[in-house]
Amino acid sequence: MSQRPGTPRLLRQLNDRAALELLLSAGPLTRTQLGTRTGLSKVTASQLLARLEERDLVRVVGSQAGGRGPNAALYAVVPESAYVAALDVSARRVTATIADITGRIVGDVTVDPSTSDDPVALVHTAVMRLVETAEVPLDRLRACVIGTPGVVDPRTGDIRFSFDLISWHEGILEALRTDLKRSVMIENDVNLAALAEHAEGAAAGVPEFVLIWLSAAGGVGMSTMIDGRIHRGRSGGAGEIGYLPVPGAPMPGDLGLSGDYESLRHGADRELPHGFQALVRARQVVELAAEHGVEGGDVVEVVRSAAASGTPEGDAFLDAFAERLARGVAAVSVVIDPGLVVLGGDVAQAGGAKLAERVQEATARIAPNATEIALGAVEGGPVVRGALLHALEHARDEVFSSTV
Repeated sequence: MSQRPGTPRLLRQLNDRAALELLLSAGPLTRTQLGTRTGLSKVTASQLLARLEERDLVRVVGSQAGGRGPNAALYAVVPESAYVAALDVSARRVTATIADITGRIVGDVTVDPSTSDDPVALVHTAVMRLVETAEVPLDRLRACVIGTPGVVDPRTGDIRFSFDLISWHEGILEALRTDLKRSVMIENDVNLAALAEHAEGAAAGVPEFVLIWLSAAGGVGMSTMIDGRIHRGRSGGAGEIGYLPVPGAPMPGDLGLSGDYESLRHGADRELPHGFQALVRARQVVELAAEHGVEGGDVVEVVRSAAASGTPEGDAFLDAFAERLARGVAAVSVVIDPGLVVLGGDVAQAGGAKLAERVQEATARIAPNATEIALGAVEGGPVVRGALLHALEHARDEVFSSTV
């Protein structure tokens, strides 16, 4: 039976949800403090807490001395009432984290993706290791969010295909949900990193910004946030900045490629990169470094050593690398005018502030609008952190909205 606005049941649900969110952000709280902050009467606050205690969502965790009367009980959300899992799946490794409903991380594992070609088996192994390591009952796991370097269909939530994970294809989402028997969501990894930067990183509180992701493993990607929401595009392909035509980079036709998704799926762009990626992928950056006398085979180490060296050779390489990056940043800036572009990923972090400053200066020489360039500030893995935040939001919505 549908609920009508203003019915006692709906009002109780809204009050319960507000109280639980408040206890998460500002708890523990006494009954009086909870009533004051939510605007509820003492009687209503008492009834609310009784309901939540009965459902094992809140409990007394201490007491607070008051006036002349007895100490007041302090209430907090029960951490083990629900758990969420977050996975960052790449071609090199799977990083997974499990947290309780309060957001406290209780376990981490890594899995070698080469152990299985089956995405379902790979995710299953990671999730089972998570719950075993953290000693979490499987039935308390309410949501699982998976970040992958693929294109996710915004209409279905299923992955269309992945350039780096060939075995990930349409139908995987339903197979994962069937296997794990719980809520599973797949999201593009750069979009998840952007969610983390928006929540607690370089773009905290900024409603519009662009994240450009520079990775040794996955090349270059982009996520755009507009009015506090990720822009995915009609088919989920928004942000594939690697294929952006820029000066100095070949076009697909120049290389005898069609440039369509089917050819990209089979890795044609890996051997013959075109567009923006032909200037800033790992191999191309290493070659650029060698041209400036900075030797090395690993792109992260090459960029890091150049930024730390302070030598003319290192500075010249960083200048040239920044000029290449600025071509993509400027193109995005004149179309979207985000005001803020965040550089994320292991390659960007290796370049640090020196690289970010150079990209801002180079962009200003190309684009007419002022664009601030910032370095990603989320500690640890931004992708898995974004997945965790997304999973928590979903699990809380599910658990906290069904308290009556």
